[in-house]
Amino acid sequence: MYDLIIIGGGPAGLTAAIYAARRAVKTLVLAKEAGGQAVYASKVENYPGFDLVPGFELMEKMRNQAGKLGAEILMTEIRDIEKEGEGFKVKDKDNKIFESKAILLAFGAVPRKLGIPNEDKFKGCGISYCATCDAPFYKNKVAAVVGGGNAALDAAILLSKFAKQVYLIHRRDAFRAEEVRVKQAGVLPNVEIILNAEVEAVGGDKAICNLIVKYVASGENKEIEVNGIFVEIGHIVESDFVSRLVALDERRQIIINQKNETNLPGIFAAGDATTVPYKQIVIAAGEGAKAALSAYAYLQKIKK
Repeated sequence: MYDLIIIGGGPAGLTAAIYAARRAVKTLVLAKEAGGQAVYASKVENYPGFDLVPGFELMEKMRNQAGKLGAEILMTEIRDIEKEGEGFKVKDKDNKIFESKAILLAFGAVPRKLGIPNEDKFKGCGISYCATCDAPFYKNKVAAVVGGGNAALDAAILLSKFAKQVYLIHRRDAFRAEEVRVKQAGVLPNVEIILNAEVEAVGGDKAICNLIVKYVASGENKEIEVNGIFVEIGHIVESDFVSRLVALDERRQIIINQKNETNLPGIFAAGDATTVPYKQIVIAAGEGAKAALSAYAYLQKIKK
């Protein structure tokens, strides 16, 4: 029996493990992959205390710190969580059962992909899913943004401050973003808008050097030379396994309050899987710390 089981091994989950372990909470981290999405960031320049650090290295430091403080970490995929009495039972893909008094959900979100050949090959080497993270690395370079919502327009506007040329590609004839963002991007001299077009392929050796767009109406293909592509078409929160327990919003994100509490006492949540805006490593880490402290307070309360 553990005091706290944390589902997820990214910034939120590992920070939560650090804070919980330092409070002498018997903690188990169950994660599908070590480090979460952060490990795919080849360069992290906006995490406090580090001028520049590879995402893998940053997450390895977090993992080692959590382990040294006493948190147990196990790589496995979770299939189900059940409320049983005053506690919880967690079942993994091998039907192994883990028991705890409290649960902290920090399993993150997965960027929605383009679904084109070589997308995984160039992930972190020309294909990025976070403009806030990687835009500064495209100073005086050429970049493309794919998407039509607020995130895509924000990415194009941000990139315009660094890149010499930005292509904003959307598969429809109009953007879904707020009109003010559309107007801001439309007047930028180094932003070219390409509507009714989809990215069909990317080319390059070790890094991207071009992309092929296909115009929806005509079927015509066009090659564009670029140094990188920013995919901003949303994220997927794989929350089906907890949907019977906690409330979700229309995007399947876990609804939490300011203390990272869900609607079910004993279950807390943090990071990209929740309704907290701005999906960033530092924000996920901070939310993980808050959630762990809230879980600790809950555990102290049920002891009485």
